[in-house]
Amino acid sequence: MLKLYTDQKYLTAENRRVIFPLLFDLWYSPNANLLEKYQIVSAIADCDIAVVPVDIAHFNTNNKQQELDGFISKALGLGKKVWLYSGGDYGKSINSPVYTFRMSGFDSKLNAYTFIMPAFITDPYVKLSKNFRSIAKEEQPQVGFVGHASNSGLKMIKEFLVFLRYNYKRWTKKTDTDYQPFFSSTIKRYQFLSLLEKNPAIKTNFVFRNKYRAGAKTIEQKNKTTIEFLENIESNPYTFCMRGVGNFSVRFYETLAMGRIPFVIDTDFRLPLSENVNWEKHCIIAKEHEIIETLVNFHQKISPEYFELMQMNNRKLWSSHLEREAYFLNIYSVFKSKTQ
Repeated sequence: MLKLYTDQKYLTAENRRVIFPLLFDLWYSPNANLLEKYQIVSAIADCDIAVVPVDIAHFNTNNKQQELDGFISKALGLGKKVWLYSGGDYGKSINSPVYTFRMSGFDSKLNAYTFIMPAFITDPYVKLSKNFRSIAKEEQPQVGFVGHASNSGLKMIKEFLVFLRYNYKRWTKKTDTDYQPFFSSTIKRYQFLSLLEKNPAIKTNFVFRNKYRAGAKTIEQKNKTTIEFLENIESNPYTFCMRGVGNFSVRFYETLAMGRIPFVIDTDFRLPLSENVNWEKHCIIAKEHEIIETLVNFHQKISPEYFELMQMNNRKLWSSHLEREAYFLNIYSVFKSKTQ
């Protein structure tokens, strides 16, 4: 069992949205399987790992940076490992020897202490009230996509203004995250999807949205667009995935959860548990200038039997490594060996 220490005064109802994700399952909604592996202790001297209780951005925005620094320094001074959580689209890794859990970042710039978390989603088949079934291989690759993609110049201007506003907050120290260059995900998606759509060697099933979730506001509208989104993934063996504002894709994890094959554009991302998961066996990762060739060559070479097996393995991978409970059970195995 791993013994965790955290500052329990932060484990309040108001902080549920910014809590270190594992603490949610140990404190707010106790998970029996995780409680067999992790125990919260009341004294830092008794712990294996000291866990910063909330997203580190909370300390920055509430002028409590000294408190965060003090927590880390005390734990390191006692020879304890430290975990912290940096949420949001950008995130931040601290250069001191602490372990950062975050969803995004650029692999070439992340240190060995950084752990990428998957997007924690509920099982899409529960939403659809269906069971998983694999799709047989056809002669041509069939790719699906439903989402925000536009070639509007006005859209690019709006995204650039959002980029400038955010970085103004960074420059004035109102927020503290890693810098990332401007990336118009909406425009980029449209450009790549158009290339795929125009190629006669590829079947496409694309629905372009001018707004995120088609601008849905009511519960009924959100439910309708969610069903359309998930049904598109279900009906196509490949789904086009590419980063959004942050350098990660929730759609990537939704595709795996549904037992389909993510066709993802390489944007220098890092994937979760990469030391334990051979990601080349679960998705297609294409360079920007090779998207057509990469997809067509992959589809031509894969056997019909392995095509369906890959889908089944992706569904299993999500349930065994990427669902929240499963992810932290895997993290337990990684860190148990580090504390022995």
